[in-house]
Amino acid sequence: KVQPLDSTWWRSLQAMKNPKQRAQAYVQKAAMKNADDMILYLQGGPGFGAPTPVAGLGLSSEGSWAGKALSKFTRVVLMDQRGTGRSSPVTKQSLEKRFPDLFLLDGKEEEEGEAMSIQSIQDLETEDASKVKDALVQATDFLAQFRADNIVKDAEEIRDALLLPTNDEHPRPYGGCLGQSFGGFCILTYLSQVEHPPRVCLLTGGIAPMATDAYVLYQSMWERVKERNLRYYDMYPGDIAVVQRIVKRLWRQPAPLPSGGILTARRFLQEGLALGGSPSAFASIHSMLSTAFLDDDDNDEFTKAFLKKMEYESSFDDHPFYFLLHESIYADGPKFSPTRWAAHRAYEDIIHKTPSEFDYKLTSRLNNNNNSNDDDDVSGPTLFFGEMVFPWMADGDYVELSGLGMRLLAHGLANKEDWGSLYDFDRIRAVLTTTRTRAAAAVYVEDMYVDFDVSLKLTQRGGPLEHCKVWITN
Repeated sequence: KVQPLDSTWWRSLQAMKNPKQRAQAYVQKAAMKNADDMILYLQGGPGFGAPTPVAGLGLSSEGSWAGKALSKFTRVVLMDQRGTGRSSPVTKQSLEKRFPDLFLLDGKEEEEGEAMSIQSIQDLETEDASKVKDALVQATDFLAQFRADNIVKDAEEIRDALLLPTNDEHPRPYGGCLGQSFGGFCILTYLSQVEHPPRVCLLTGGIAPMATDAYVLYQSMWERVKERNLRYYDMYPGDIAVVQRIVKRLWRQPAPLPSGGILTARRFLQEGLALGGSPSAFASIHSMLSTAFLDDDDNDEFTKAFLKKMEYESSFDDHPFYFLLHESIYADGPKFSPTRWAAHRAYEDIIHKTPSEFDYKLTSRLNNNNNSNDDDDVSGPTLFFGEMVFPWMADGDYVELSGLGMRLLAHGLANKEDWGSLYDFDRIRAVLTTTRTRAAAAVYVEDMYVDFDVSLKLTQRGGPLEHCKVWITN
């Protein structure tokens, strides 16, 4: 809660150009000896920085969680998780500087005009290829340090930095912690690995599906995605034809995007990621689709506004962790590793069932020509994808994810077999059994992002979260 302060102090603080000086001034002025009145916020993702107060985070006590938190605590800690926001963000640009050898052969791809296969690189014995392989090992090990296990260690370091030094050796845990979606996953790692976790842990957006194989998880999640699609088309039945028209146009001729990258049919279908979002998500998608074409004639020319919107709505180029580390959040130790593009494997297995309503090539009738038979097609709408990542995303669709170096890195992480453990059932249960830490979770029945059934199973009698209060809502 912001206290009235001498304006002279604020002006002098703003004049400090050194971030370390400003941070020290904040700590000294706050003069906090313990963290009981601090609540830590862990953002969803992975790969996204914390919201910016006022600009991206309302402070009203009525319509904002932050405003409500400030009525209970005196400090809200908005932490940019390592590699995101202003915490030395990891991007293709920063990776090129840190691991230049990883990108040595990217230019060769451009010269030859075709992508090199992962296997072809493994078979190459040139000096450059050897450098690329060595850099790949280094880069993979580097990115493996950006998961929840290290995020919670960073949170502990930040708390200690915000508190005044003391000779008292008693623990000084956060008074509270709020984790949204992936942030809630981090809280469970907090409970598993940190000796003195926050006193109150609040999870929103589901509970991490601990001890569940990623492939099994995505088999279930594809069905959730299908249900959200059908609900959308029930609300906007006219969009069935619009989506099919867009997919046909992009299948025939992908569209270059303003800042690079290519809008392909498959990339367009990733807009379904928003189907499980806010109550206004359906209306937003419908509004975007209504601006797709310049005219109602048969030219199928996209409006510039639509292409800009498609680029803006996608988070992957600006937040590469959302792609590179997405499935690693389910890799809980060697038993659940590697993930090997689990969502993609589940999708491929589904569409190989004949016929499949998930196959957009069939539902959009992309194979219709003089030699095709309508019986090969599937009636029904073309289904958007959900919150899934695919290996083809590094094949040119997304400019900041593409190129040989990024493609090798994505496959290296997907095939990593020695991920560390994230969760400890016994530890979680033991911590929550005491009165030292309390936990509550908001679980959504029709959640498209986190499996409801798996979440609820963890809270049943005998489960690690038996003592977590659960609010089941939608």
